[in-house]
Amino acid sequence: MAPDRRADGVRAILFDLDGVLVDSEAVVVRTWQRWAERHGVHIPDLVRRAHGRRSVETIRDVAPTLDAEAEARWLESVERSDPKDLRLLPGAASLFRAVPEKCRAVVTSGGRGLAQFRLGSVGLEVPDVLVGAEDVERGKPAPDGYLLAARRLDVPPEECLVIEDAPPGVAAGRAAGCTVLAVATTFPANELRGAHHGVASLERVSVRITGDDMIVTIAM
Repeated sequence: MAPDRRADGVRAILFDLDGVLVDSEAVVVRTWQRWAERHGVHIPDLVRRAHGRRSVETIRDVAPTLDAEAEARWLESVERSDPKDLRLLPGAASLFRAVPEKCRAVVTSGGRGLAQFRLGSVGLEVPDVLVGAEDVERGKPAPDGYLLAARRLDVPPEECLVIEDAPPGVAAGRAAGCTVLAVATTFPANELRGAHHGVASLERVSVRITGDDMIVTIAM
């Protein structure tokens, strides 16, 4: 059996939301299917293309003639009225709550309101630092969201651990200069190879606070 690993030099953890803390796959699929039917759009890999990215950027790619910002608002309004099937992912609650408030953030490609709705729906507290789609000019894979979260926590990016489930998020964390841990909940591990570490589930990750030190252990 391989020995456990540690992510060294970590002072803060920046969590993606969907696919990391909350399983929202069923809601996302339903909503994008409704959107596609609304516009008569047939894109077999639409949901896959949308994972980990802001809706406005996905729409600009797949339907450039539409008002992307208006369509993104419609998508979010639908998702904010649909708590069915939302659930915590294994290990998410214990890991999230093990990190002190001053050392954690959520960085999501969705809006802040949607993030608050989903966190509340699964019983997780909304962190003081929550970066949503409207807070940055560029969404993932650009590093803007993670850089902003690190700045708000007053922690250098190189001392932050990003936890992601999608290639755009992994790329964003790397571009920000953070250490990246990929969890293979949405994409297979071979599509997340850009991450420094990888696990199948957050049940394999633990945090222990000793004085001012955060010890992150990744069980193999």
